[in-house]
Amino acid sequence: MFEKRENEPEYAVLRNIEGQSENYYGTPIETVQTDNPLRNESLNINQDGAIGDNPNRYKQHGFYFNADNCIACHACEAACSEKNDNPAHIAFRSVGFVEGGTYPAYQRLNISMACNHCDDPVCLKGCPTRAYTKFAEYGAVLQDPDICFGCGYCTWVCPYNAPQLDPEKGQVTKCNMCVDRLEVGLKPACTSACLGNALDFGVIEDIPENRSQAKLNIPGFPRTDITHPNIRFQQSRTTQREMTRVDQTAIKYHRVDEPATAYEESPFVPELDAKQGFQRQWNLKKLLTSHENAHIAFTLSAQLVMGAFLWFFAGTFIPALESLSSSSSYLTGLVILVALMTTGLYKLNMHLGKPHRFYRGFYNLRYSPVSREIAGVSLFFAGLVLFTFSAFFEHPFFNALQLIAGFVGLCGLTGGGYFMYKLYRIEARPFWNHINTATSFISTALVLGSTFVILLNTVTGDLSQQINTLLLSAICVGLLLEMTGLWLHRQNLRAANSEGAASFYEQTTTYGYSYLLRNSLLVVALIIAVSLLLTANQSLWAYVVLAAASLTAAILGRALFYVVVIPTTMPGGFFWRNQGFVEHARETGLAEMPQMGVVYEKHHAFNISELVDTIQSTSLSDKIAQFKRIFSG
Repeated sequence: MFEKRENEPEYAVLRNIEGQSENYYGTPIETVQTDNPLRNESLNINQDGAIGDNPNRYKQHGFYFNADNCIACHACEAACSEKNDNPAHIAFRSVGFVEGGTYPAYQRLNISMACNHCDDPVCLKGCPTRAYTKFAEYGAVLQDPDICFGCGYCTWVCPYNAPQLDPEKGQVTKCNMCVDRLEVGLKPACTSACLGNALDFGVIEDIPENRSQAKLNIPGFPRTDITHPNIRFQQSRTTQREMTRVDQTAIKYHRVDEPATAYEESPFVPELDAKQGFQRQWNLKKLLTSHENAHIAFTLSAQLVMGAFLWFFAGTFIPALESLSSSSSYLTGLVILVALMTTGLYKLNMHLGKPHRFYRGFYNLRYSPVSREIAGVSLFFAGLVLFTFSAFFEHPFFNALQLIAGFVGLCGLTGGGYFMYKLYRIEARPFWNHINTATSFISTALVLGSTFVILLNTVTGDLSQQINTLLLSAICVGLLLEMTGLWLHRQNLRAANSEGAASFYEQTTTYGYSYLLRNSLLVVALIIAVSLLLTANQSLWAYVVLAAASLTAAILGRALFYVVVIPTTMPGGFFWRNQGFVEHARETGLAEMPQMGVVYEKHHAFNISELVDTIQSTSLSDKIAQFKRIFSG
C-alpha cells in the first residue's frame, strides 16, 4: 500500500463531496451497489491485502483538465514517469498543443492527456489476451503487462494514445490511475505535481472548486462517442475558428456551430491540413519496409490460400470442377498452399512482442475480434492440413476424411475471413472503417486465389476451357470489386471530416506515384484477364504477366492500407509525439540518444546472446533462473 506522508499538502488530497448519481452519458457513477458483498475486496497492490479507506472507492473517477491554466511545463509527465519508472520513450501522460491565428492574435492551447478510464473501454474488448480489466474500484481500467503478448491491437482501437507499446520490452503498458494513491485518499501523481492547477481528479461530474465548466470536448480531443471517456474540460477563452497541430499529422480542427453528438456543444471537428503541399512522391522503400510488413504478408498469403482452397475443395464434390482435383498439379498446389499459410502464420506470430505467448490469443473469444480471427484462421489451417494429408491416399476412408476436413476448413475460412475484416472496422481509424476493407480482402482472395490455380494448371495443361473461363471470370469480378471499393473509398474520404481525409492526402501525395502504380496495375490486370477470357488464349506467358500485375498491385495496395492510416490521435509537439520526428530520429541516428524519447523497433521475445550465456553457465540453479527470466519476457 502506498505510504501517505503526515504532512501531505492539501492540493494532493482527494476531496469528499456529495455528487451526481449519473454521468453525462447516463451511466451510474456508483460502480457497485451498496449491498454487494464484493464491495470490500482488496486490490492486492504489491501483494498487500489491505483495503483502502477511501469513502468513494466504488464510484467512477476521472480527470479534469483546465486548458486555461496549463502552461505546458510537463511536470505531470515527469511525475507520472517517475512514479511508474518509465523509460524516456514511454509516457503514460503526455502534453501536446494546438495553435491558431497569427501574430499578434496568435493563440496556443495545451492539452495534457493520459488514459481516460472510459465507460466503454474498447481496449478491454479488443485485447485478445484479456490483459485489461475495468475495476469497480474507482472505475479504473487497468492493464497487466505480464499477460500481454505485444500484438498492439489496443493501441489501434484506443482513440487517445493511452496504451503504450514498448518496442524494447515487446509489451503494452498504460496509466493505472495511481490506484495505490487513491486507496489512501491521494490524487494521482500527475495531478499532485501540476504547477498551474490545470489538472485535477475526483469522482466524475463533481466539478472542482473555482471551475465553471465541465465540457466533453476541446480542440484536439478526439470523438467521445467511441468510448465515453471519463475526462472533463474547462476552456473558457475564445479560440480561433481553426486550430492546427504542430506535428506532422495533416490535420487541423474546425469549430462547427451545431452539436456533433448529444453530449457535445460547438465541438471542433478534424479537417485536412495540407501541410506538405500536393506534390506526388514514390517513397517505395518507406512503403515496403514498414513495421506492419508481417500483417501484409499474413493477410495476403491467408487470403490467397483461402481463395485457392475454395476451388480445390469444390473440385472434390462438384462434377463440373472435378478436373481441378484430378489434375497432376493438384497435390503440388495443396502442398504449396500449406507452405504459404504456414509462412504467413509464422510471420504474424513473430511480429508479436512476445511470440512465445501466442497461445494467449485465444483468451478473449467473447469480445475480441482478434481472438475470433485467430480461432477461425487456426481452424481453417487445421482443415487445410488435414485436407492435404488425406489427398495423398486413394481410399474410401481418406476420401470421406478429406470431405470432412474440407467442410472444417470452410467453416474456419468463413469465420476467420469475416473477423479478419471485422477487426479492422475500427472507429478510431477512419481510413480502415469503410466497406473498402471488405471489398479489398474479398478481391484479394478471388484474384490471387484464382490466379494461383489457373497459373499452376496452365503449366501442366490440365485445365479444360470451361474451368479456365470460370477462373478468369472470378479474376475479373475480383478486380472490378477492388476498383469499385477503391472508388467508393475515395469519394467518402475526400468529403470526410475525419482523419480519413488526411490518410487519403498521404496516399495521394507522400505515396502518390506508388498509389498511381497500384491503380494502373489493377487496370492492366483487368485488361489482360478480359482479353484472355474473350480470346480463349491459354498462353503461359500471358498468365505469368497477369499474376505479376495482380500480385504487385495487391502488395502495393496492402502496404498503403497499413502505412497511410492515421488514427484519431491526440496532438503532439514539434519533437515529442511527432511521427515525423520519430522517423527522422531513426534515420539520422538521433534515436541513439535516450533523451530523444525515440527507440528503434526491436524484438525481445528472448535475447540470443543471453541464451548462449545461459547455456555456457556452470550452475544449474543459475541456468534455471536465467531461463525463467529470458522466457518470461
